[in-house]
Amino acid sequence: MTFLPYLLIGLALGLAAVFAKARYVSFWGQKPEDYADLPGPAFDIRETLNGPIVCEGVIFGPTGRVTSRFVADFEASWDGDEGRMTEIFTYDSGAIQHREWHLKVNAAGEITARAADVVGVGKGWQKGPTVLLNYRIRLSEEAGGHVLDTTDWMYLTPNGTIMNRSQFRKFGIKVAELVATMRPKDAANAAAPAFEVEREERERLAG
Repeated sequence: MTFLPYLLIGLALGLAAVFAKARYVSFWGQKPEDYADLPGPAFDIRETLNGPIVCEGVIFGPTGRVTSRFVADFEASWDGDEGRMTEIFTYDSGAIQHREWHLKVNAAGEITARAADVVGVGKGWQKGPTVLLNYRIRLSEEAGGHVLDTTDWMYLTPNGTIMNRSQFRKFGIKVAELVATMRPKDAANAAAPAFEVEREERERLAG
């Protein structure tokens, strides 16, 4: 009879430790200030997220397995500190999704973001070579209509490519993760011939 209270206390402490690790140590615990002094070009969404952009990515389910792959075309334009970015996703299932962001950034680097499937207003920061955006996204009815808490990080690499990692949580539990690359369409097209030459050379050596 006296063992049960200690067992419950142990379970509670264990759960608290897991939550603390996820909240303050892991991906979820990153802060914009962590990246303020990193070398390299700063991530200004008014410049980096501008014009036509190519995106490729994968979505992982709660078990860590890939559940979906996609390619996407973005088109972003800015009028001063206010921007609009349209997105067209093509998934491996053949499904096509259209989204549109309305973005605003102030002199301090604070970002506000709105979209039709975002509940309320997304909030974030651009700091150093990174951008953080937190928002609540409502899935389509086909996907269950759930509202998920989203932590969206983008990291600008030295060659101008953006690495995007997002986690989606329900009641604090991670249910999905997205990893993607974004780069200007001109740069993506310019890289295509080089990959084609490399592929042809591999086939020649193998043949």
